[in-house]
Amino acid sequence: MRRSALVFGVRIAAVWALAASGAAAQAGGGNAGAERAWQVPRTAWGAPDLQGVWDYRTMTPLERPDEFAGKAVMSDEEAAAYTARVLEEQADYDRAPSVHAKWWLDYGKELTEDRRTSLIVDPPDGRVPPLTDRARRRNAERSARRRAHPADGADYRGNTERCLSFGTPRLPGAYNNNYQILQTPDHVVIVSEMIHDARIVPLDERPYAGIPQWHGEARGRWEGDTLVVESTHYRDTGAFRGATGAVRLAERFTRVGPDTVRYEITADDPSTWVSPWTLMFPLKKTDQAMFEYACHEGNYGLANILRNARIEEAAARAATQ
Repeated sequence: MRRSALVFGVRIAAVWALAASGAAAQAGGGNAGAERAWQVPRTAWGAPDLQGVWDYRTMTPLERPDEFAGKAVMSDEEAAAYTARVLEEQADYDRAPSVHAKWWLDYGKELTEDRRTSLIVDPPDGRVPPLTDRARRRNAERSARRRAHPADGADYRGNTERCLSFGTPRLPGAYNNNYQILQTPDHVVIVSEMIHDARIVPLDERPYAGIPQWHGEARGRWEGDTLVVESTHYRDTGAFRGATGAVRLAERFTRVGPDTVRYEITADDPSTWVSPWTLMFPLKKTDQAMFEYACHEGNYGLANILRNARIEEAAARAATQ
């Protein structure tokens, strides 16, 4: 993992430098001087201070749309047109005269400041690498099992329906796009507003226990001013984006401004993708409160799914008698 992360680091440094130089050129001399004067804030024990609530909403898509094939960054005109189109689509969806209209959605309303065409920065085409043959067979078997046993019991349903986990790390989505980070000298805690998932990351170089968990086992360390969190040993049904429990994830948190953390994720699972891949998006400091995600409060969905499945089974048996 560290080898692939090093290769990626060279690429990401170039991408970030290009974006930063463009932003500085637009900012003018006064702002450039302010940026040079800024220093990374530190905790009482000297570590970079990442604490607070961070909003990671963005309109930038995970994968590069076909219309931007071969293009890593949008022009000003392309960015304006893309933003207007997506905002219009979001508004139409919210106003749709249907019970499916979700007025409570909270998608990002802006592209990343560097106007990238995808959150994925490696591979260079901005797309998730192809699945391996093994992963395609695994997905087909999983789909067949779900079709044959859609509601035999609660454990046949997905983790989100069961309010177990929405998975970590989280990517920008429809709502609850906030992280809260807390620090001590030997631990970092990353709390996700989505379903109030919390990860406690030790920084003391302890070995992995090898016990599969919904959020995997995380171990952290500082590389200069960057917090690096490496996780593995996931439960198969909770692994990142359909990977196996052996997937290895490297997250990098780097505070690059008074209100911005650069957040990078590298996923490596040879049983799922033909190559590792990396995405990057900013975390923006916010004064928003972190709200409780009371998933089971008033949630009758799972009970009704199972109850209706038993009713359908009874009706099918009665029809054959």
